[in-house]
Amino acid sequence: MFYQCPKCKKIWQYSIKNCPDCFLELKRINTQKAKVIGVSKVNIPSFLHPKVPYFTLVLEDEKGNKWVQKSSKEYKIGDVVEYESSQDKNTVAIWRIKYDILEGIERVIELLGGLKIEPETKILILPALTFSKHPYFAENTTPQFLENLIRYLLQSGGKTENVKVAGQSFDEIPIEAIAQKSQLLRVCQNFKILPLDLAKSNFVKKSINNFNFEVSEELFNSDLIINLPILKMGKEEASENILKVLKKENYLGLKYLFSKEEIKENLNKVLRSNLNTLSNYLTIADAEVVQKPDKFTTFLGLILASFNSFNLDRVFAEISMIKDLPECLKNVKIKDIPIAGRQIEEVQLTFY
Repeated sequence: MFYQCPKCKKIWQYSIKNCPDCFLELKRINTQKAKVIGVSKVNIPSFLHPKVPYFTLVLEDEKGNKWVQKSSKEYKIGDVVEYESSQDKNTVAIWRIKYDILEGIERVIELLGGLKIEPETKILILPALTFSKHPYFAENTTPQFLENLIRYLLQSGGKTENVKVAGQSFDEIPIEAIAQKSQLLRVCQNFKILPLDLAKSNFVKKSINNFNFEVSEELFNSDLIINLPILKMGKEEASENILKVLKKENYLGLKYLFSKEEIKENLNKVLRSNLNTLSNYLTIADAEVVQKPDKFTTFLGLILASFNSFNLDRVFAEISMIKDLPECLKNVKIKDIPIAGRQIEEVQLTFY
């Protein structure tokens, strides 16, 4: 993505809002195709690029803009680099971002075949709201990520009156305190969206195998559910965040009888069997700044999306090259997961 001043026509690759010379708002230039104009093969591994060989490409778009990009696939000068979308609901889309979160959200959704959003589409967003901490701790979904997702939904035809941002606290800290400290409440206020405490919603009983779930009715009243976790190395945040749709007392009771892995697996089965279509339950994961196992944060610059949250968690585990997989991901075979967009080898980092 590039940004151009409508008056002086100067172009930037980073998303400043206004032209420093003309003070006009910059226009986004969306690149669709890129041609290879330079190639270098790298055989020496480094901390940020542990797997070799890989290729460094110099790319040029149809408007003459140039940039450098890593590739696991070998290209020749003159080749065109394109990314195909996938209709397979088990696909995980990966996109690397530098400055523009909105571009990343647009790209991963395109790679999954797109979303059909009408003015009357009822949308439920479930950000990660777990700890009463500031955004720089990367404990909760960042306000920038939620803000850009809402911008995408509105640009795609959605209406703020049909968008709900929901959460629930499973401990003694009120959800209102978590929403305020995380700054997600401010985002809702800026868009005039009323945040929803799922604990105060109605719950319906859904059963499968030996599991008796009480699930918020808001899920079944929505046309599109967007699970919006923030990823953390060594954990399975994408598949775990959806647990917040359960009634608190129901979830705490199930924990005494079953493992968290069993609860997650069976809850996902319930949701997929009771929602209208598989396409209305999408996970878009914030992996721009992520927590390492030592709780310190690092810039990863990724956005991942999938209609299968377990596949997304498994792909992120492969990207962060963790040694011991969480229990619920051990049966998810990485070779069976279709990938769209950037390849895993191109974005892998090791912190262990």
